[in-house]
Amino acid sequence: MTSKITFHGGAGTVTGANFLLETHSTNSGQVDGKKILVDCGALEREHHAGGVCDITNALPFPYDPKSIDVLIVTHAHADHIGRIPKLVRDGFRGTIISTPATRDLAQIMFADALNIMSVDQEVHHCDPLYSQEDIDAAIPLWQVHEYHEGFSVGDTRVEFLDAGHILGSALVKFTRGGRTLMFTGDLGNTPEPLLNATESPVGANYIVMESVYGDRVHEGREGRKERLRQAIEDTRDRGGVLLIPSFSIERTQILLFEINQMVENEGLQTPPIYLDAPLANKVTQVFRKYNAILNPDARKHFTEGDDPFTFKGLSIVAHTGESRALHTKPDPKVIIAGAGMSVGGRIRAHEKAYLGSDMTTVLFVGYQAPGSLGRRVYDGEKKVRIDDEWIHVRATIDMLTGYSGHADRDQLLDFIEQAGESLEKVFITMGEPKSSLFLAQRAKDFLGVNASVPEKDQIAEIDF
Repeated sequence: MTSKITFHGGAGTVTGANFLLETHSTNSGQVDGKKILVDCGALEREHHAGGVCDITNALPFPYDPKSIDVLIVTHAHADHIGRIPKLVRDGFRGTIISTPATRDLAQIMFADALNIMSVDQEVHHCDPLYSQEDIDAAIPLWQVHEYHEGFSVGDTRVEFLDAGHILGSALVKFTRGGRTLMFTGDLGNTPEPLLNATESPVGANYIVMESVYGDRVHEGREGRKERLRQAIEDTRDRGGVLLIPSFSIERTQILLFEINQMVENEGLQTPPIYLDAPLANKVTQVFRKYNAILNPDARKHFTEGDDPFTFKGLSIVAHTGESRALHTKPDPKVIIAGAGMSVGGRIRAHEKAYLGSDMTTVLFVGYQAPGSLGRRVYDGEKKVRIDDEWIHVRATIDMLTGYSGHADRDQLLDFIEQAGESLEKVFITMGEPKSSLFLAQRAKDFLGVNASVPEKDQIAEIDF
């Protein structure tokens, strides 16, 4: 009984998660097995700047989509689901399996991505990765399972555990012949205001895990909340503008939740706060729908009839015209807008309008991928190009890494250690090379664990 893992994506890069697990067994002289894909994500880069089309994600898959039996989805971020409709367009007709919340969020994300691709098609003449028909073909293939509701794929037992990363995110636990293989997807920055803690990999023989923050440690949570408060109060007192590029799934909801707490329970006097993120508004509705899988403290708000995602002084911006009109609203003001890395979304128009002012603060609240506008601004570039216009950066740039949805170096090492003596090997993936290599070395040096950093398309044979 053997299996192999091919690291088709998420190897050497943070994004583009795409792992192929092939199980093999011999029954009565016949070789049998399944091809199980874990995630089918897009590479997130600055494709849209300067009229450059998304060529990398449009490339053919390195395997025949028709040959894949099952696609298992860890969570609904684009770098884990972004090429699923393309997979279907290219011939996949197997089963897609995730938690219910992940399925609902994925549908929202597909529609949003298609809208962005349609704009790119009109403006830059880029060919979309997929069509609405491909999305419509994918949804009927989807099956859902709750956490700890085991199911089978051939002779392999599968179970979702809570990853604590975003709503519905899952660790995928495969069990076969008494052996256990676990794919982490992305691991959460536990504890979080909304989610339950990341569950343990205890008993795993192999782990394929992320390493986004494999070489860094987040600031404390109390520190992050106080720095958020300070940024809002400084903007109010100076009469300036606070721009917060925020990820629509999880990060925006955490920000709203914590500002709600500060306004309703701690007396924070805010300037007008505008949530200019239609996608985030749709996602927040999914949070309300699935509030039963939030942590007990967050659920309590709903059971007591309180909506923790709204507060006095918050305005929801619906239409593009309203978004543009924010530039005529008097200062001070706070604008929370997508996207979190300033790649697409309404935040770019606000950065275009306000980056040139020394009365502006840009507050990043999560990881900025190499090449993204957010990363270039954060790294200190003084002149950036936004939608064919060069903007001089005079704004104050700050980062709250404590709001990251990813586990940091110490949390990742603790996760590995929790597996216990059963652990035989860890494959460190989904990180910048320096982060992955650093984490692998730490795992070897501090925990005595056999850890490797696979290269793209590398194959690993495992006893599973």
